[in-house]
Amino acid sequence: MNAPTERPEIDFLAVARALMPAGATTDACVGCGLCASGCPAAGLFGMDPRRFVNMAALGMNEALSTTPWVWACTQCKRCAYVCPMGIDVSLLVGVARGAWPDDEKPKGIVRSCAAQRLDASTSAMGVRSEDFVEIVEETAEELRESDPRFADLRVPMDRKGAMFVVNQNSREPAVEPEEMGPMWKIFDYVGADWTYSSKGWAAENFCMFTGDDAAWKEMVETRVDAINALEPQVWINTECGHSFYTLWKGIERFGLEAKFEAGSLVSYYAQWIREGKLPVNADWNTLGVKFTVQDPCQLVRKSLGDQAAEDLRFVVKTLVGEENFIDMTPSRQANYCCGGGGGFLQAGMNDERRAYGKRKFDQIAATEAAYVLTPCHNCHSQIEDIGGHYHGAYHVTHLWTLICLSLGILGPDERKYLGPELAGINLPEEA
Repeated sequence: MNAPTERPEIDFLAVARALMPAGATTDACVGCGLCASGCPAAGLFGMDPRRFVNMAALGMNEALSTTPWVWACTQCKRCAYVCPMGIDVSLLVGVARGAWPDDEKPKGIVRSCAAQRLDASTSAMGVRSEDFVEIVEETAEELRESDPRFADLRVPMDRKGAMFVVNQNSREPAVEPEEMGPMWKIFDYVGADWTYSSKGWAAENFCMFTGDDAAWKEMVETRVDAINALEPQVWINTECGHSFYTLWKGIERFGLEAKFEAGSLVSYYAQWIREGKLPVNADWNTLGVKFTVQDPCQLVRKSLGDQAAEDLRFVVKTLVGEENFIDMTPSRQANYCCGGGGGFLQAGMNDERRAYGKRKFDQIAATEAAYVLTPCHNCHSQIEDIGGHYHGAYHVTHLWTLICLSLGILGPDERKYLGPELAGINLPEEA
């Protein structure tokens, strides 16, 4: 039997002191319990944010270094958002994750990070750069052949000087390439000046979630170098917020030089609608189908704040009709994490992840909405999963799907996430 791997000794109290806001003291926690009451992970493995802070103050370093709760915490930062003293337990959790030996960390997260490091693509699903280029070319050709309206559609690759460099989540090229089509159609419709990069194109970063700063930095450097080389004005990470946060937080943390701005595709949707470039409306929703929206932690609370949340709601209300939109409570920056982030989906803790997601399921159920719109792949997968587990009656879909549906350009094979009441709307005549 192999001897247990030694872990570095961490003085969590010292770490907490270093991470506290300016002027705060080690007695900053007032024990109000707001962090625990608003944390969907509270109670899992007998832990919650307040207990974590109290144990740090008591010097219970070994217990904090070994509790599996650090892998159930999604690092969503809601504890810090509601804390009157600004204590961010997610930062302590990140330190604790880093102390775990790789062979004891959740295998799914470690595998995803390892896959990212195998190729310049940085794909957590192992899609190599040359494979990505081939899949994009083949999918674009199929789209042009199937829809004469997009016979001239181009999907640029490694084009220097474009306004936008766009990342792509690995899930699309790996298992559902047809889901790339709607985004390309939107870019074509508005005349966007954009390109993919064949290197560092993948829009996920599980290395950050392993607690391995060196691996996180490696992924960020690969992507920043690839984007800088193409000299765009703006980098966009599809609709998702995961890579948006990990990239820009990594740039800040590791002192890297980014010669571009970060942009949210959701905010560009809102801009293009306001400018009339995306003339979407809710005329298609003749049945009055109800929708709600999930605020991704990585995009809203951890990155762009309520402006991104308001842009998201503007887009959704324009698409489905304001009277058909029902917001969750709470929402925006105060919204609860669904349980899909922080690597939880890859951690293999399915029972705990679904228990975490029950609060989100209840939020959705309370709206009685038939659809949940979310610009986040992890949210999408988690909300679908808990819907099935808890017997929900809703579907989960992307914004690009409804945008193309409203414009009448959604192809027959691009309707995977639509229910039967919407799947036949605005079908192309040739279908």
